[in-house]
Amino acid sequence: MELVPIGEAARMLGVNASALRYYEERGLVKPACRVNGRRMYGRAELRRLAFVHMARAMGFHLDAIREALDEPGERWREAIRRRIADLDELIARARRTQMFLAHALECRAEDPVQDCPTLTEVLDRQLAGESLAEIAKEHIGPAVPHPPLPAPLPEAAEPR
Repeated sequence: MELVPIGEAARMLGVNASALRYYEERGLVKPACRVNGRRMYGRAELRRLAFVHMARAMGFHLDAIREALDEPGERWREAIRRRIADLDELIARARRTQMFLAHALECRAEDPVQDCPTLTEVLDRQLAGESLAEIAKEHIGPAVPHPPLPAPLPEAAEPR
């Protein structure tokens, strides 16, 4: 692939050129070269930029992305594990919210905070020190566990 200028690289990724300059400032990618002062990107740099863009869309912070690019391996896998745990918590919170809203929609009590037996039980248990997450588990069950990540592949023997 031939070199592409920053504007074309930005268009390919669906971002502004300023985002690519920012990624360069943060040490995530460097242009392959400059031609007449313009940043030019080759295939390797475009892949790094696409990875940054994809990882940002998955919620990774730029520091974790830089780590993945500069030191791939176990540290990156640990960042993935942390992100999965974050997503599990977000999903559990969303399920609790959905459960509450579905009940609120169906509840016939005029003043649910005082008159809805389900809601008043939850509120009273919360006042007694139970976490909302623990109470909700009785209604929606525990989070679905994820299978472990595959073990790293053994390194190939050097060709002779």
